[in-house]
Amino acid sequence: MKSDKLTKLLKDKKVEYIDLKFGDLLGAWHHITLPIAALKDSLFNTGVGVDGSSLPGYSSIERGDMIVIPDIETAFIDPFFERPTVSFFGDIMEVGDKITPYSRNPRRVATDAEKYLDKIKKGVRAVFGPEFEFYIFDNVSFFQGPDTAFYYLDSVEAEWNSGKDEENLGYKIPYKKGYHVAPPMDRTYNLRSELTSMLSEVGVDLKYHHHEVGGGGQHEIEVEFATMSKMADQAMLIKYIIKNQCFRTGKSATFMPKPLFNEPGSGLHVHQYLADGNGSIFYDKKGLVNFSKIGLYYIGGLLKHADSVLAFTNPSTNSFKRLVPGFEAPVAGTYGVGNRTACIRIPGYQRNPKTMRFEFRPPDGMMNPYLAFSAMLMAGIDGIRNKIDPGQPLDKNLDKLSEKELAKIHQLPTSLNKSLNALEKDYDYLLQGGVFTEDLLENWIKIKRKEVDEIRVRPTPYEFLMYYDL
Repeated sequence: MKSDKLTKLLKDKKVEYIDLKFGDLLGAWHHITLPIAALKDSLFNTGVGVDGSSLPGYSSIERGDMIVIPDIETAFIDPFFERPTVSFFGDIMEVGDKITPYSRNPRRVATDAEKYLDKIKKGVRAVFGPEFEFYIFDNVSFFQGPDTAFYYLDSVEAEWNSGKDEENLGYKIPYKKGYHVAPPMDRTYNLRSELTSMLSEVGVDLKYHHHEVGGGGQHEIEVEFATMSKMADQAMLIKYIIKNQCFRTGKSATFMPKPLFNEPGSGLHVHQYLADGNGSIFYDKKGLVNFSKIGLYYIGGLLKHADSVLAFTNPSTNSFKRLVPGFEAPVAGTYGVGNRTACIRIPGYQRNPKTMRFEFRPPDGMMNPYLAFSAMLMAGIDGIRNKIDPGQPLDKNLDKLSEKELAKIHQLPTSLNKSLNALEKDYDYLLQGGVFTEDLLENWIKIKRKEVDEIRVRPTPYEFLMYYDL
């Protein structure tokens, strides 16, 4: 069962342990570690038993027994284990008369979405390329109790530290002025290079990295495109590497969309296109905005279902603190060339027909990438199947339109609750080909409604500022 490549890896790195990494429904990783002696054919056939009822979004306690089967193609040496350890991505499987894929396993959803695409358009694959934005802080404290609630974040780069005595050499980044700043203002470029070199060692190739707009420690790493399922795996790996390496160096990384008030939020913009053996099938030199009919239909489907898609691409209450006008926020349910206020932007700088693509801008790092990528793809496929016309592109700045002009443009949901309402009404496109299941959708909505309620019942510090003395 072991491939020659894996055998060589184990020998060269003198591997002592196996680590199986598997995700819950919400997109958080869990892991279990085994001795290298357990690396036998049976491991890839019958897996390792786990308690599914202890994994968020999975089985009830009376049906908790499940297994994790490692995917042999995903082997990599984990850089954070002191003893040499090979890691595999694992799939959660149900145990019965035979081992079957678990319907709520997010990796299963992504795999089946790709199979459905191949059924609709034979030989065509989905290609995705996210942009990973995140903040790196030097101090993070937060607490919620019945009588106390606070958070405290700090970054040595931030302008708010310009008056402090300790390590004050100037070179602080002003609010919203961090875009592509050079050293010495950009203090984290060496760490970003270290992060991207580590990613390269586990098979994730870099396009570029840079400081982002947020002066309080915001950064971006953009990676090369990959097929959808592979990119979903890579998204999990990228967050794992970034968070753990920052932690190891005494810093803290977060993909939370809006950790700082009045600083830009962090998105996870997703470039995407469909390709055959000749490259992108979205390109047409004579088409509207150089897009083919299929490409425009895909955009049409994503625009039609955008409100419900956001329940997966922006699945936190904090997500919608980022989606507000004034921060290049993609809150308009339309598309345009180079227009960053539209939820779909066709990059004006792209010149290669083989990678003709668009960028869906609302998503953020709270997503489960397997579910979010699949939801976008299924919406696009629905557009192709039903020939949904996206209309004309938006070529105006949404932030400067009059109320009358704005009224003609669909606005995306302004809260997680509204996106969940949209999902409850608009989900048939997700069920096609058995990609999503009604059970998964019902469970997702139930969990997310609970998150909304948890936030709704808790007072915030700003409410005391507004209301305490009234």
